[in-house]
Amino acid sequence: MEPTSLQDFVCALDPASLPRVLKVCSGVYFQGSVYEISGNECCLSTGDLMKVTQVQLQKVVCKNPGTGQTMELNPNFQGLFSPLTGPQSYGTLEELISATIQSSKQLPVWFMSTHRIDTKARVVPQEQPLMLEAVEMYLGTCSARCVLGMEAQTVTLRLPLSQKGTFWVLETGAPRTLPQALRDPALKGLLLTCPTLPWRSLILKPEYEVQAIMHMRRTIVKIPSTLEVDVEDVTASSQHVDFIQPLLLSEVLARGGPYPLTTEILEVPVGPAIFLSSWMGSLHKGQRLCIYGLASPPWRVMASTKGRKVPRYFMVSGAYEGKLRRRPREFPTAYDLLDALQPGQPLRVVTTKDYEVEEMEIPGFISLAVGDRLEVLGPGQAHGVHSDIDILLCHRLSDLAGEEEEECEEEAEDREPIMLPLYYAGSFVEEMNDGRRYRLADLTVQFSLPCEVKVVAKDSSHPADPLPSFSGLRLEERIMEPFLVVSLDSEPGMCFEIPPQWFDLTVVEAEGQPGQPGGPLRIATVEELSDAFYYHLRKLPVENQTPPPRPPKRQAFGEPKKQSCKERSIQSSQVSELQQPPVLPRLKMNTLPKDTKNKPDIYSKPTKGSKPTKSHPREPGEKCVLRRERNLPGTQAPH
Repeated sequence: MEPTSLQDFVCALDPASLPRVLKVCSGVYFQGSVYEISGNECCLSTGDLMKVTQVQLQKVVCKNPGTGQTMELNPNFQGLFSPLTGPQSYGTLEELISATIQSSKQLPVWFMSTHRIDTKARVVPQEQPLMLEAVEMYLGTCSARCVLGMEAQTVTLRLPLSQKGTFWVLETGAPRTLPQALRDPALKGLLLTCPTLPWRSLILKPEYEVQAIMHMRRTIVKIPSTLEVDVEDVTASSQHVDFIQPLLLSEVLARGGPYPLTTEILEVPVGPAIFLSSWMGSLHKGQRLCIYGLASPPWRVMASTKGRKVPRYFMVSGAYEGKLRRRPREFPTAYDLLDALQPGQPLRVVTTKDYEVEEMEIPGFISLAVGDRLEVLGPGQAHGVHSDIDILLCHRLSDLAGEEEEECEEEAEDREPIMLPLYYAGSFVEEMNDGRRYRLADLTVQFSLPCEVKVVAKDSSHPADPLPSFSGLRLEERIMEPFLVVSLDSEPGMCFEIPPQWFDLTVVEAEGQPGQPGGPLRIATVEELSDAFYYHLRKLPVENQTPPPRPPKRQAFGEPKKQSCKERSIQSSQVSELQQPPVLPRLKMNTLPKDTKNKPDIYSKPTKGSKPTKSHPREPGEKCVLRRERNLPGTQAPH
């Protein structure tokens, strides 16, 4: 086949003959874009091969040959088209008459001119049909006797045979739809007429989108048929040519199989490693991989080590079978306490930091001391000086709770309701006594994250499990992301999991059967994360997560007080509805004692069994000493 323009090849192409292999004979380059313009290919090199798989009609440009005006027609245009002229135009009337005589046609014939004809008798508009009746001598000149049909009369004109113009012989034919007119090779380049369009004569110029497969192109290449490039059909001589089509792991995941799939790495993403594992160094160009499918379960937990100067970070699979034991959680603010509170699960904490607040900020707020035991109840709201403040409602528990069984009933009488603003920057440690051992899947269902744990038994399927060697782990958050189970072709028995969203390898399907492991797949359930990747994951937004409250602005120094401390009181407190709302006693207006004269030493140890009465409330200092002795062993009371 001789080279032809891409437009001519597509217009003459029979869709039933696809696919066809084309060779680019003269390349094209659009300056300003290396690969694509508006999603279409615009750069083809001489010698490139492409396998055309589909041709789609995009639009049809309708052109008026007389004025050069154009309009676009949709591919679903419903008008009917009829051929208006023959396949050839003529430069003079003499050429038209000579061709008519040679074709054995009998006069009269109808013709038209695409240009205006000026005569002494009348001006003939362009595209006006004329009937050629005969050839005769007129005023000594060989002329064509033509009849111009007007609305109410006919006019006879005598045009010299040397009359110049572009003349077309008018013909009639069966009406055709737009797709039929475009597919009929006999109508290619002919003048057509359509009753629903404003022009008497027109030319159709279709524009197609060619979809093709090219070597080492990851996606289907889309080429406009109007691209000025010459191609040659080499389908017959290219039966042995294989078009290598690269794939991303994300595309393999979206395709959903079939598995197992043998592939070869073409390109590795550039950037720092996301996992600090030995198999990361084996992922290079040319390495063959076997993809076994989607990992199950689809969730992972990010964990960080505790008690180390330089923390290490891990991603733990939901299939992890090691045993974990809970450790007391630490909460830096009251907002974290509220976030950790779960319906039906009591939460008790011990304060590890003294805190006092100016009564100007929240009337009725009671300061806390180291060792105070609190039971978290739920959220609420109180009226502050400037605006309403979100608070956390708690009970301050008795110091002697747990000393003697007979005093358990009396402990309820010593519970003191207190309020903590959600922005309260204290420090709390969970009070717990849970010696059970949990699986990771059970732990994440029963308790909220973050959670402090200690791995007491390693995962038997992962001999190199590093988690039991750490004194503590903090389970940060649970993430849902699909992973692919992959193994090196040289080691089919040891598998690892790759997240295509964060490590999208470029691969190509390879020939040959994947290696069969000798037994069940051994999948690494723990992967150590690089610092950069860990912080990247922690910066990802979490759905339905509200920001912590902002502390109120403090009163400027020297600003006069609008109301004395004694005159102010809590006007209202609206407690949010809990799953099991406790019956709360009335909020008290306890304040720190302003005069310690004739009072016992606040650091003195009270005698065993002594309890404060309702008429003589306990001093905050007394609570501080008792709790330090019982909850913070090794500390000594200051003297």
